[in-house]
This record gives sequence, C-alpha cells and structure tokens, in this order.
Amino acid sequence: MLNYDDEAAGYDASRGGEARAEAAADALTELLPGDARLVADLACGTGIVTARLRRPGREVFGLDLSPGMARVAAGRLPGRVQVADGRRLPLRSGVVDAVVMVWLLHLLAAETAEAVFAEAARVVAPGGVLLTTVEKHGAALLPPSDVAELIAPVRARCALPHADGLARLTELGTAHGLHPTGRTTFTGLGQGRSPQEWRTQLLAGRFDWTSRTTELPALCEQLRALPDQDRPRPDPVYQLVRFTKA
Repeated sequence: MLNYDDEAAGYDASRGGEARAEAAADALTELLPGDARLVADLACGTGIVTARLRRPGREVFGLDLSPGMARVAAGRLPGRVQVADGRRLPLRSGVVDAVVMVWLLHLLAAETAEAVFAEAARVVAPGGVLLTTVEKHGAALLPPSDVAELIAPVRARCALPHADGLARLTELGTAHGLHPTGRTTFTGLGQGRSPQEWRTQLLAGRFDWTSRTTELPALCEQLRALPDQDRPRPDPVYQLVRFTKA
C-alpha cells in the first residue's frame, strides 16, 4: 500500500487531477439527498472531492488516517479536516446526514473494511445515507474494449472477492439497517491504459489475481498482438452505491 503521507503533495496530479475529482463529485452530488446538511467524507484524502460537495446550508468535513493527506485537505477545507481512524470515528452515533467513502474499502482487508463500514453506519442518522464506491478493482475492465475482452475472463476465473464487493456490502448494510437505494457511475478521466501498459503491469504482479493463474504468458502474448500498442483504451468506470438507513 502507498505511504499516503509521502504521496500527499503530488497525489492529485497522479490520480487524474481536477477532472477526475469533478466527475466523482458530480456522481456523489447526484446521490446525495438535497436536504443533507452535515456530510462526512471518510478517507477524504487531499480534499479535492470533498470541497466540491459544499453547498449553501450544507456543512462538509473530512476525516483521514494520513496526517499528510489531512494537511493538504485542510488547505481546501480550513478547520473542517481531522485525522481519524475509520474504525473509531470521533463522532456521536446518528449525528451526520451522509457519510461518503470514495476509493477506500478496496484498500482494506475484509475485517477492517467491515469495521469501517459498521462505524460509518453508526454515525449516520436515521433516514441518512452512506455513499461508497464498489468493485473498484474491476473498474478498468468495465468499459468494452479489445483489452477488456482478453483480460476480463481471465480475471473472473482467478480474482478473489474484494472488500468492496457489492454483494458483501449489501449483506453488511442489511445487518446495520442500511439498504441500497440508488447507484450511478463516473469515469476516471485520463486513467485508461494501453495494451503495452497492461502487459507491463501484469508482468510486474501489479494485480493480485495474476499469481493464481497459469494463463498469464498467453494473455500477455495476446495483448502484444493487439493493434495500437501505445493507445490508451477507455478510462475506468467507477460504480457508486447509495445505502439509506432505516
């Protein structure tokens, strides 16, 4: 996992910058209730998305485990960012109208993700919402392309369930009084990979499922045979789900 304190200064530029942040914020805004007055962004990172959620009459604040990330976020949200562990949020039960978690749960071990999800559910008020990205590791293969056509079936045979799997989160939500009530998608602008980039990352073991297949050499040869080796294929498409608390 990245050292987010070290990465904080250059993180936005390496992750699609303002364009990707705008796309994420638009998707969150689509699913946030218009009357949400207090919104907590858990794992807010640099605050580049968080700051875009502000509206007249809505208070938005960020929480992040990384002091380095929190310092950058504080520049965008002065006095509204706190260093905190998602498993032990410094908030009373039922105090916020919405909790937002973007690109968080996929980073965590299953047990940790469940604890974070439970804490988020705890602090949401009845009738409030929890918004989270799901199935992040499959986002790059969601848009149709010649690359996705080759890689997706191999990945499907080898990949283990991830902590942000929709089926598992729906099950957890039910246990905590949360039920799916909406979903949308947004594009990770500027994040598409070329066949050459895919081959390099596959051979470097960038994806955990590659250690569980004997098909990797053949897959890489198939990728090598594709045209336009340096042309990025479609950008990843991220899935965002809204859970509402009874």
